Amino acid sequence: MDQELVLDNPLQSAKNLAWWLYIAHAASLICSLGAFSFIPLIINYVKREDAANTFVYSHHGWQIRSFWWYLVWMTLGGVLFLSIFGIPAAFLVWTLAWLWKLYRLIKGIVDLNDNKAMP
Repeated sequence: MDQELVLDNPLQSAKNLAWWLYIAHAASLICSLGAFSFIPLIINYVKREDAANTFVYSHHGWQIRSFWWYLVWMTLGGVLFLSIFGIPAAFLVWTLAWLWKLYRLIKGIVDLNDNKAMP
């Protein structure tokens, strides 16, 4: 039984790290609209290979894709904001992007806790 605990320890460690990275991305989303998500993003890139061949690997990819798509949509909102007529559209894009990222964080945490890989 002790041998099983030793074998599962790296997977549990990778899972714990992914969980904390979800929390860091969420804290950044809530506190700074995602401006500081680059910090957990860097950790996702650095630690992703440590989770290779496990379901946790897909969670790093999920978080990385979530960050980059969120950045694309926030940038699009910023471009729209430059025009008087685009300001309402910018706020709509920003709101939808924020809700989309929140959904992805919640889905990721739930699936991580259920030991499910992300698409």
